Amino acid sequence: MKILVLNGSPKREKSDTLHITRAFLEGMQAASPQDIHIIDVIDRHIEYCTGCFACKRNGGTCIHDDDMRDILNEILESDLLLFSFPLYCYGMPAPLKALLDRTMPLSSMAMRKAGDRYEHIEQADFSRLRYMMICGCGFPNSRHNFEPAVAQFMQCFPRNHTIITIPESPMFNAPEAAIVTEPRLALVRQAGKQYAQTGAIDRALLAEISSPMIPEAQYAAIVNEGMGE
Repeated sequence: MKILVLNGSPKREKSDTLHITRAFLEGMQAASPQDIHIIDVIDRHIEYCTGCFACKRNGGTCIHDDDMRDILNEILESDLLLFSFPLYCYGMPAPLKALLDRTMPLSSMAMRKAGDRYEHIEQADFSRLRYMMICGCGFPNSRHNFEPAVAQFMQCFPRNHTIITIPESPMFNAPEAAIVTEPRLALVRQAGKQYAQTGAIDRALLAEISSPMIPEAQYAAIVNEGMGE
């Protein structure tokens, strides 16, 4: 499988969330060889979308001549598009959102009805493409935190999507937390292997992965102590 990973963290390889993503990819690799390319979005030249819709009227060519042209070509050549990012203000970091906005050339101005919603008709064939969101946050739990980002992702990619959210993600960059992070990463590897083999992840496994690694109050106390609160 050809996998394009869009690392949305400005921390690049030091991203808390990327620890989770790497474990997932390791699980996939354990099931079968994968062709993986990771892009650190912060390092790419991606202009902001101006909303001119020229791309939707001229066959998909954007007015900006930047790195998005190559990225769009790579998206179309991929089997899995994996968005890996930390939660910023209940959404994705700005560089990754800019990239998402610039996928406009993949669709035309023409619309069709799909269920209860309307969507733009594709200008290219990416029907085989699957989508994944792996997102970590620094809060002690998943409730009332990931919902906006999840809702946006599901609206953008209503079919063939899989979503993994993990709270307390800064612990993945803390060596002293290995006693709880390593078992969690083992579960993520299991999920990756399962996804590579079946194209899906068991709901119970997803729920376990998304649960707090240590009690919420304990995590909050550790964070506050580190901040001198």
